[in-house]
Amino acid sequence: MSEELEEKEEDSEINWILWGLTVLAFSATVYAIFVYVPTEKQEGLVQRIMYYHIPSAWLSFFAFFIVFLSSILYLWKREREWDIYAQSSAEIGVVFCSLVLITGPIWAKPIWGTWWVWDARLTSTLVLWLIYVAYIMLRLQSDAGSMRARYSAVIGIAGFLNIPIIHFSVLWWRTFHPKPKMITPEGFGAGMDDSMVMTLMISLGAFTLLYFLLMGQRVRIEKMKDEIDQIKKERFYSN
Repeated sequence: MSEELEEKEEDSEINWILWGLTVLAFSATVYAIFVYVPTEKQEGLVQRIMYYHIPSAWLSFFAFFIVFLSSILYLWKREREWDIYAQSSAEIGVVFCSLVLITGPIWAKPIWGTWWVWDARLTSTLVLWLIYVAYIMLRLQSDAGSMRARYSAVIGIAGFLNIPIIHFSVLWWRTFHPKPKMITPEGFGAGMDDSMVMTLMISLGAFTLLYFLLMGQRVRIEKMKDEIDQIKKERFYSN
């Protein structure tokens, strides 16, 4: 019992540290976006949404990679913990992917003159979002158990295979979406001003901390649900 209490105290300390770091990182991000970095000459103020759009895209890819990895480990080891990680990361990934699909059109409207085009990058991102929404719906509509976890794991793995298509779509096909500016053949961030690169890195760091903060909270909630279900079963069978 004492070991469990010590673990919970350690988790609580880590949680508070993450909270503090995330708040500081987002404070630095807001300052960098609206005070430090200069306004882009061609696109104007709307370009500043890039510092939310790109980190959201990065975190959606990272979250779905965790789903992919956790799903493989669940199918291999059949341990509930990996299913929890996959479910939690999928829910967070859908939130970030939704932000991508919201901020993208807001950025595109003044530049392209339209909110949406059936561009390869945009369409494949929408497909990714739909796959993981289906993943969450499957979990909500199915009874808890190993069968649900297995089906979910298969969808989680298959969905991730769409991410390389999203990444390389701007290189494989002609698209409205601009090519990568951070990772280019000329070097890291070669197509951007140094202040823009710095601001984007700060924003990426803040969003990454937010992911780990949300992930920790979501995993704890799911484990608490399992504990409550176990207590209910024990009391039911004891009666």
